[in-house]
Amino acid sequence: MKMSFAPLVKTSAPAVVNVYAAKTLPQQRSPFMGDPFFEQFFGRQMQRQSPRVQSSLGSGVIVDPSGLIVTNNHVVADADEVRVALADGREFDAKILSKDERIDLAVLKIEDEKAFPVLGIADSDRLEIGDLVLAIGNPFGIGQTVTNGIVSALARTHIGTNDFGFFIQTDAAINPGNSGGALIDTHGQLIGVNTAIFSRSGGSNGIGFAIPSNMVRAFVDSARKGGRFERPFIGATFVPVTRDVAEALGLDRPRGALVQDVREGAPAASAGLKPGDVVLAMDNFEIGDPDTLGYRLATAGIGKDATLSVLSGNKRETLRMSLAGAPEMPAADRRTLKGETPFAGASIANLSPKLADELDIPEEMSGVVVTDVRPGSFAARFGLQPKDIVLTLNGDDVESSAALEKMAANAKRGWRFEIERDGRRLSQVVR
Repeated sequence: MKMSFAPLVKTSAPAVVNVYAAKTLPQQRSPFMGDPFFEQFFGRQMQRQSPRVQSSLGSGVIVDPSGLIVTNNHVVADADEVRVALADGREFDAKILSKDERIDLAVLKIEDEKAFPVLGIADSDRLEIGDLVLAIGNPFGIGQTVTNGIVSALARTHIGTNDFGFFIQTDAAINPGNSGGALIDTHGQLIGVNTAIFSRSGGSNGIGFAIPSNMVRAFVDSARKGGRFERPFIGATFVPVTRDVAEALGLDRPRGALVQDVREGAPAASAGLKPGDVVLAMDNFEIGDPDTLGYRLATAGIGKDATLSVLSGNKRETLRMSLAGAPEMPAADRRTLKGETPFAGASIANLSPKLADELDIPEEMSGVVVTDVRPGSFAARFGLQPKDIVLTLNGDDVESSAALEKMAANAKRGWRFEIERDGRRLSQVVR
């Protein structure tokens, strides 16, 4: 009797690829360049400095015969050039179709006359602790490698590697270079994209994490449609249920997402959610914390309806909530400021829930946000950064991008402004 994963690997491994990404770093300028004395002796050598190239190596999975490949965002982030090597030795230049730092996923596209081998995407909600899994990738760049293990845990949150914080944990050996590779089930289907390890040494300690395939499917579908990945907007903020709160509410243990605030007129308000309510389940899936709720909302998708099981006071209620895209209200009214002001060279816009989602800013924020800062501009010199929210200028509240442009140009004796950055309020005075 022979027990082997070989038949499974033969059908699955061809769809797992190696991903090579390269980024050209700015040429380092010598501090002595332009000095006549040093150039007299070292001039030729100083001018021969070549740009540095930073490279990264990871794995990917072909999920569509036309050449769509899913991998981790951190493998290709800021890359100038991406190449993909297949298991049969063929190499292709790849185009980045979509990427999202918050969920650490990216979709690449390669072209060929023939169809590519693919891995089907399984339903990760059917996965159970103890199921056998295989991890396929390119650890340490040594070539395609297969390791096996079991599902150690599900719905791992607070890992800190992405915005959603919802992972499959496995003891299948995962090492640097496995990022973006496949975690497959015993049917040879993709049930996760390997993305992180817990390690003190940098190597595998038997604790690896994969992004569930249902999140991968939602992200790939948005890339197929040519758009960016959007989370549904419900217009509510949530906090975890602490032990004290659980005891006060009569819950047997801390679980659920406690509603902290509800935006007037938003889908959450229309569904009947109120501050103080606790969301215990969504579409019959238990909600352990706000991260779990965020994952369920994101994988459900825009345009769907969600059924919520809610504890309101001492009553259990069932609410139905529409999942819509984030509204662009107010209109962005994007402007790039000019002139001789501390804001010259900054691109600004009115902050809306839609723009907040794009910039990964809390959706409850409002005002005027800096979307970009031109290097070397006055705005850069005075410390403005993308995602800064301009609150006041010379003691007056900044209510719109048009108002900020006018206020900055009309200042006579100087500029005293306040911004909010990562929850901190900062002040600056420029004369």
